Amino acid sequence: MKEKLTSLSDLASAFGKDTPSSPEKQNDSSNKDNLVYSTSSGRIKPNTTNETISESDGYAKVRRETKGRKGKGVVTITGLGLDNNALKALAKKLKKTCGTGGTVIDEVIEIQGDKREAIKAVLEKEGFKVKFIGG
Repeated sequence: MKEKLTSLSDLASAFGKDTPSSPEKQNDSSNKDNLVYSTSSGRIKPNTTNETISESDGYAKVRRETKGRKGKGVVTITGLGLDNNALKALAKKLKKTCGTGGTVIDEVIEIQGDKREAIKAVLEKEGFKVKFIGG
């Protein structure tokens, strides 16, 4: 080992190790794999949402709840077996019919107030079988 080693690749070749031909190319490819957003083209990776919809047993379960809501009554509707957009559209229709507020959380529609009969009428009109759960 009397020759001078001028770079790390020379040192690695002296010990019989393979070296990458150009380290810049490796860094560029790994950076492209990690790239999420570019100012020239926008979002690089598509948003992948694996939305799973639980199966319906054929009944829309309507329940009145007050727990955790400071005594205010909320009607929850579960077991519809619809995707998120269809749930939001149905919730909008229910809110308009009942004249109250509400929301969609996960696969549950919550409507403020005790409007179970009006909700039952709308759901039956939409083709769901309705079952009241609880008091």
